[in-house]
Order: sequence, then structure tokens, then C-alpha cells
Amino acid sequence: MVEPAVELAVELAKYDAPKLEAMIETLFLAAHADGEFSDAERAHFAKSVDSLTDNRLAGEPLAALLARIEAGVAASGREARLAAVRERLPAGKPREIALSLAIRLMASDGILRTTERELIMEAADALEVDRDVAADMVRDAASA
Repeated sequence: MVEPAVELAVELAKYDAPKLEAMIETLFLAAHADGEFSDAERAHFAKSVDSLTDNRLAGEPLAALLARIEAGVAASGREARLAAVRERLPAGKPREIALSLAIRLMASDGILRTTERELIMEAADALEVDRDVAADMVRDAASA
């Protein structure tokens, strides 16, 4: 049986820059879902970005990407940005991975607030991930 982390690494190795940026944008939306970006969430965000990009995206390039994402959210809103993520990620596993990473980030501080749960369902719908699958992801993240 393949370890989940190894399976994820193999899957992510196939992703080009737009797909990785879509994953990072999903993490950004998750990090800001409740209006509070806690220290635990910041640490989890940084670790996730390092893992997604194999430590290739840091410093100024990462800051520029995050500024671009933030400007996109400010200009068009969360719903439109989730639709943009959906367009860049193929259906199925890539979208599920994006949602799972977002859920794990939101759960990293030990609390899933109502606003975070709302984002989970909104993201599941936008990314065409079954709500039952999303609920299982929440359960798994809460027990991790």
C-alpha cells in the first residue's frame, strides 16, 4: 500500500505552474476564510506551498503570486476565484487534492469556524467535489 504523502507527491509532480498556482490560490482562500490568519495556519500554509512547489517558490516570486491572488480576490470575489481555480484544475483527483489541502489548512489551528465550513461547502460545489467526499475530508482533517 502506498503512503498518502507519497501518493500526493507523485500526483503533484505532474502539475504545471497554472495548476500549482490554482492549488496555492485555494490555500490562500482557505487561509482567509474566517478573516483570521493564525500562526498555525501561516505555518501550515508555508509548509503546504513548500511541498506543492518542491521548495522552488519562496521569497519575491511567492510574494508576487500572493499579491496577484489577493488582487484577484479583491477585484472579483471568492466565488469568481473558485471558478477560476476550477478552470485550471482538471476534474477529479486534482480538485479533491486542492480541497483537501484547504481543509487541512483551516483545521490546522484546531478550530473549524462557521465561515470556514461555509468555504468548504462553497469550494466543494465550485470544484465539483461531492459534498459527502468533502465531509469525509473534514472528518479526516479533524482527527489528524
